[in-house]
Amino acid sequence: MKETKNVITKEEKRIVRTRMRRQMKRDKWLYFMLIPGVLYYIIFKYGPMFGLSAAFKDYQPFLGFLNSDWVGFKHFIRFFSESSFWTLLYNTLLLSILNLVFFFPAPIMLALLINEVRVKWFKNTVQSIIYLPHFLSWVVVVGVSYTLFTTEGGLINEFLKSIGLKEVNFLASTSMFRPMIILQNIWKETGWGTIIFLAALAGVDVSMYEAARLDGASRIKQIWYITLPAIKPTVITMLILRLGNIMESGFDQIFNMQNAMNRSVSDVFDTYVYRIGLTNGQLSYSTAVGMFKSLVGLILVIAADRLAKKLGEEGIL
Repeated sequence: MKETKNVITKEEKRIVRTRMRRQMKRDKWLYFMLIPGVLYYIIFKYGPMFGLSAAFKDYQPFLGFLNSDWVGFKHFIRFFSESSFWTLLYNTLLLSILNLVFFFPAPIMLALLINEVRVKWFKNTVQSIIYLPHFLSWVVVVGVSYTLFTTEGGLINEFLKSIGLKEVNFLASTSMFRPMIILQNIWKETGWGTIIFLAALAGVDVSMYEAARLDGASRIKQIWYITLPAIKPTVITMLILRLGNIMESGFDQIFNMQNAMNRSVSDVFDTYVYRIGLTNGQLSYSTAVGMFKSLVGLILVIAADRLAKKLGEEGIL
C-alpha cells in the first residue's frame, strides 16, 4: 500500500508540474509583464532592508555596513532617553489621530453624497473636479497656503484688516498649525480617497434600494441600513491600513509648513529623522528611529486586524 501511495503522490506532483509549465507557457507574456513590478520591489523595497543593520551599528560610510562596529541597542536606548522623544511622539500621534478623526471619514461622506447624485454628467464633472487637487505636489499646496495666510499681503489677512480685525500670523502660530495641516489634507486628498468607496458602492445590489423604497424607507434610512453596511468591510480594511501609518504624518507637507516659530508642535518623527540623519549625518541613530516607527506601525496593523476578526470582520491578513 505504501508503494502505491508513493507512486500516486509522485504522479500527482508530475501532473501539477506539467500543468504549471503549460500555464506559464500559455501566459508567458503576463508573467513577462510582472518582471518590472517584481524588480521594483526587490530593488527599492527588499534590497534597502539590508541597510536596517545600521541601526545596530556605529555606521561609518568609509567602513561600510559590513565593517562598521556593532553597538547593539545603543541608538534605541539613546532615542528613548532623549528629552525630545515624548514631544515627537505626542506631536506625531496627535496629528495622526486628528487625521483619523477628521480626514478619514471625509472621503466616505463625500462618496455617499456623490453616490446619491442621479444626473450622470453632473456626477462625472464633480468627480473630475475633486480629483484634481491630488495631482498637485505638497510644495504647490503649501505655496498656495503661504499666499493665502501670509501677513505680507496674504488674502485672508487683507480681508481681516478690511473688516476692522487684526491680522493673524497663521503660519507662525502654534495653535493654527494642526488645523491648517488637517484642512490641507482634506482639501487635497478627500476627492481621491472617494475612488475606493465609490467602487465599493458600485457593488451594492440596486434591487435592495428598490425594495426599501417600496417599504417606505427614506433616503437617509436607505443609506443607513443598506449603503453603510455594504461598504463596512471596505471601511474597516482602509482603517486598518490607516492605523499602519499612524506614526507617519507626511514629511513633505510638514517639512514645508515647518518654521522656527511652530517647531514645538510641528516637529514629528519624519522631520526629526531628516534633520538628524541627513543634516547632522547621524545615520545609524536616524535608522534606529525609523525602525522604531515602522515596528509600531506593524504592531498596530496586526492588532487592528486581530480585533477586526474577533468582531466578525474579514481583516487583511
